[in-house]
Amino acid sequence: MDHKILQATRELIEEAGYPALTVDQVAARAGVGKAAIYRRYASKAEMAFVATVRGQWPPPLTDTGSLQGDLLALVRAFHARMATPAARQVAPALISELAVNLELDKRFQDTFLAAEHTCLADIIERAMVRGELAGPVDPALAHLLLLGSLAAGLYIINLPVDETMITDLAAATTAGLVAMAGRRHSDPEGAAQPR
Repeated sequence: MDHKILQATRELIEEAGYPALTVDQVAARAGVGKAAIYRRYASKAEMAFVATVRGQWPPPLTDTGSLQGDLLALVRAFHARMATPAARQVAPALISELAVNLELDKRFQDTFLAAEHTCLADIIERAMVRGELAGPVDPALAHLLLLGSLAAGLYIINLPVDETMITDLAAATTAGLVAMAGRRHSDPEGAAQPR
């Protein structure tokens, strides 16, 4: 049933766009009742986001051998998923709903964002083991620098994000994380204080 709902959602978005999508249409196309949809998704935006963006996210990423390589692989995968025409319609709608629906926001934090933080925690741990980072860095901060910046570029600033920008974003995030880990490692007490 889940597959039918998500497939119907994708098809309807491709045919008429997200604004025209209704839960009634998805239910009819999938051959299920609306109640079955609402048991799974709190809103049209959440259903559309899962159908068009979330899927198998984050993707399984191999160790590239460097912090910058790992961050570049992640941001490329994020861009490929988030820059599609469907995602450009759905993600802003979901962001709007997250601001007013606390239950949906908690579910989004506990699933989609938690998976991204786990992925970044793994990347940070590998970089520490390789000696690229002098100490730990908060995965939420790495997320904000890398994926948050890309999301802002795609959905708020509406930048034409290309491979050069993606590469520069990975390099800038790497430099920032290395500097932050080094500062915290050399001055663990002072690092928490504003300068």
